[in-house]
Amino acid sequence: MSSERFTLPTRLDAASGIDLHMHSTASDGAFSPTDLVHLAAARGVKFMALTDHDTLAGVDEACAAGRAAGVAVLPGVEVSSQWQGVGIHIVALLPQAPGDILLEGLARQAEARLARNEEVARRLEKAGFSDAWRKAQQQAGERTALGRPDFARAMVEEGLVPDMKTAFRKYLGAGKVGDVKQPWPGLSAAIDWIVAGGGIALVAHPLRYRLTRKKLTALLDDAGTAGAAGAELVSGFQNEDQGRDLAQILTRRSMMGSLGSDFHFQGGPVAPGRFGAIPRTALPPVWTHPRLSEWCRQNGLSDADPL
Repeated sequence: MSSERFTLPTRLDAASGIDLHMHSTASDGAFSPTDLVHLAAARGVKFMALTDHDTLAGVDEACAAGRAAGVAVLPGVEVSSQWQGVGIHIVALLPQAPGDILLEGLARQAEARLARNEEVARRLEKAGFSDAWRKAQQQAGERTALGRPDFARAMVEEGLVPDMKTAFRKYLGAGKVGDVKQPWPGLSAAIDWIVAGGGIALVAHPLRYRLTRKKLTALLDDAGTAGAAGAELVSGFQNEDQGRDLAQILTRRSMMGSLGSDFHFQGGPVAPGRFGAIPRTALPPVWTHPRLSEWCRQNGLSDADPL
């Protein structure tokens, strides 16, 4: 780390140079952990978290790159779960080594993800897409996590469909031959994995699940009961009015807020440290969480008074 300390703001709406949700090639991002940190540093990010999907594989590399580049890199992971039939992601911020229960859970997630992709490939091959597994892996390249978009890109390249939209509409979308449901753990179980090992659990991009306001509040209530500290107030670019309402919902529940770009690759409006407008709010930032204060001091961040 650089000897220059970075001052953490006491308010979310005064935050800059902070991005606590990004992805690398360890899951489905386009940049290696090292290159991601360098890109973040070039864009003025001083405090970031690497939160790849269901894996910690890129964390050590990112932390080493952060020390060299003067960026405080907080270990993290984005855990897949389900709640009332809806896939919900939980961001885990890990100021200390992850507990065994989280590591065991992530190992099961990896096995389930592999089995799902193998079944997608089998179904697509039965539907006429020969050698689907190998061709999808070629599309993934260095990325560790294979996904339906890789199968879609492979189908486009083979000339089976004109574009990815058609691939999902005909083969990979909901109810289609390549739509294989994933047996993710329940919301409470995923949060327990995180909290049991001293991590901080946050509902990722809560406005992206297209829930009614009643369902959204129920989700946050259940997450809070399970031990989640709060949710991402801003993730990427989102509706500003909905963001203000979300801040009020979280405040009424004495929860905390976080910020993240959910950056995967270049080419769109999202970039490391860049996301939608932060609503004016007194909602406490997650970096004021007591479990993070010592980590912040040790990693070149000015002390944030714990609540």
